[in-house]
Amino acid sequence: MKKENHENSHININGFREYDARWLYPKDINQEGIKNIGKGLGSQIISKTNKSPRVIVGHDYRSYSEEVKQKLIEGLVSTGCNIEDIGLVLSPTTYFAQFKLNADAVAMVTASHNENGWTGIKMGIEKGLTHSPKEMSELKKIVIEEKFIKGKGSCKKIENFGEVYINELKKNKIKNKIKAVVACGNGTAGIFAPKIIKGIGCEVIELDCNLDHTFPKHNPNPEDLKMLHSLSESVKKNGADIIVNISASPYSK
Repeated sequence: MKKENHENSHININGFREYDARWLYPKDINQEGIKNIGKGLGSQIISKTNKSPRVIVGHDYRSYSEEVKQKLIEGLVSTGCNIEDIGLVLSPTTYFAQFKLNADAVAMVTASHNENGWTGIKMGIEKGLTHSPKEMSELKKIVIEEKFIKGKGSCKKIENFGEVYINELKKNKIKNKIKAVVACGNGTAGIFAPKIIKGIGCEVIELDCNLDHTFPKHNPNPEDLKMLHSLSESVKKNGADIIVNISASPYSK
């Protein structure tokens, strides 16, 4: 397996995928490697927007995700990007924030439905879209060749943006009452999905909606058989109409 190593930086180049990037952390990427990803992404954003851009950044609920996010932010800021950190959120929340706050780009630290030990970054410049394969190839080249722009950016926290997202989605009311089993696998969705689904008018039966980054019941993947069996039992027990089964950090492509 080919790897690209730099002084004080370790990045497995196979982590660059078609639409995003994922690594085992810190086995396949270390903190300085994450920082270089931030430098590369910041350089790419600046070259495409031709300005000092505002970038929305968020993270999922893993024990190490905030640590990864901070190194990513350091890299972005070093190129001249101005970061608006919306904190612990779902991946779709970052895309929503780009529209709501009229920002220039997004970067979300998330391992999606992968097991603990994984980290990753979903990113986008054009509103509502993740990086394309072409953009991922560009980013990979910038990082490998270390062709980083130098600048002086900034970082500020946007408090309680998750509530803005929840309140926006709660506007979509349903006409008929539905009983829903909402399963979040102890991941990030647990602080969002029950509130949203109750808010639109459903009766909610919560299943593993408390946050626990050890994922004690099963792998946080909606296709995990243990999760599917527990869902089946809950539906039968509660006479539910539908199941809402969400991964550790929902994402979109």
